[in-house]
Amino acid sequence: MRRGTIRRSACGALLALASLFGAGLATAQTPSPHAIDIPPWFLDSFLDIKDEAASVAKDGKRLLLYFGQDGCPYCRELMQTSFTQKAIVDKTRRHFEAVALNIFGDREVTWIDGQRFTEKAFARHLKVQFTPTLLFLDEQGRVTTRLNGYWPPHRLSAALDYVIARQHDQLPLAEHLARHAPEAARAQLNEQPWLMRAPFDLRRKPRGKPLAVLFETRHCQACDEMHGEGFQRAEVRTQLARFDIARFALDDRTEVTRPDGSRSSASAWARELRIAYTPTVVFFDAGNHEVFRFEGYVRPFHLASAFEYVAQGAYRTQPEFQRFLQHKADQARASGKPVDLWR
Repeated sequence: MRRGTIRRSACGALLALASLFGAGLATAQTPSPHAIDIPPWFLDSFLDIKDEAASVAKDGKRLLLYFGQDGCPYCRELMQTSFTQKAIVDKTRRHFEAVALNIFGDREVTWIDGQRFTEKAFARHLKVQFTPTLLFLDEQGRVTTRLNGYWPPHRLSAALDYVIARQHDQLPLAEHLARHAPEAARAQLNEQPWLMRAPFDLRRKPRGKPLAVLFETRHCQACDEMHGEGFQRAEVRTQLARFDIARFALDDRTEVTRPDGSRSSASAWARELRIAYTPTVVFFDAGNHEVFRFEGYVRPFHLASAFEYVAQGAYRTQPEFQRFLQHKADQARASGKPVDLWR
């Protein structure tokens, strides 16, 4: 029996014992170190990633790392919507062992090179900026595929198929999703009056605005939602005005002068930037360096906050976007303003 199974069985026995004594005892227990309610089929891990990856490989499986945090509406949606659907759960359990990590947690994690981190330091090491984030590892514990943010069930299921088929070295995830997770969406890109027009010289000028580059595709429901809802919010429009904003389709052959002065087609640039799915927004500072990106559509509060995070230069002093969000939400609540992270 694998040690993960032993630990999970012990945990199950404790839960059963707690249930015998009623709800009062259950509520008196030490809170779980995990963010959000974690499904019981997640692995109760010692968090030695190399060891766990090798152990689950003996069962023909791979590791799936889930990063979440308390109070995260996207994490709740993932757990309550996607990970309650039997087909998705069965597929995930058949091919992966899932390990839950708290982006602000303090448990010790040992990475594949032997380095030890707290959960929050480990999240920084792997450049996890959003919750939920799902990282799929190979048998050696190396990250092969990353899913940032909440993915609705049909897209998550298609992404699981992509990882299970080990297509990450053969086909971009965005191309796989376009084939296998089609959505009812516009056949054309959404136009906005504030988008830059050709010719595209994206080099920053002294004292100029920072740059945001949107990568989208046609037939992209999330792109449509970002334009139709997120970009229409007053708080988002205020932040957009602080940027020069260029937008390209992933297959766009338009010639672009990149921020570093080199020239290529927009599609070649997207490949070099490893744009995996749409929409993705990549931010560049006045020195023409990429400083932040978010991948996949986020709700308006997070959308406005991402632009604000770069416009204020907050990334220089606060490298964790989630802490920036937390501070912003706390300030709003303290001033009596309602904060709805989902709406």
